Formats: sequence, C-alpha cells, structure tokens
Amino acid sequence: MVNIELIIDQKEIPLNDFVKKILIGMLVGAVKSLRGITDDWKEIKIRINK
Repeated sequence: MVNIELIIDQKEIPLNDFVKKILIGMLVGAVKSLRGITDDWKEIKIRINK
C-alpha cells in the first residue's frame, strides 16, 4: 500500500482520499518516468524549501 503525508513547517496537513490518490499518482508517475528508476522503489522523498 502506498501512503503519502504532507508536512508544512513541521505541521502535518490532513489529506482526504481523493487528494492522496491525485498526489500519489502524479508523483509516482513522474518519478517512474525518470531514467534509472525501477519499479521496486521503496520510498520517495521530495523536499521543497523557500
């Protein structure tokens, strides 16, 4: 099962199932399209700093 968390400034933002499905699909699809990424990945971390 794939899970996702959104944390902004150390505060976890609750996500409903619809938003979770959209974010997971978008991020996993983008990452899997990268050269060298196999289907047996375990974790994806994305950090955005402003």
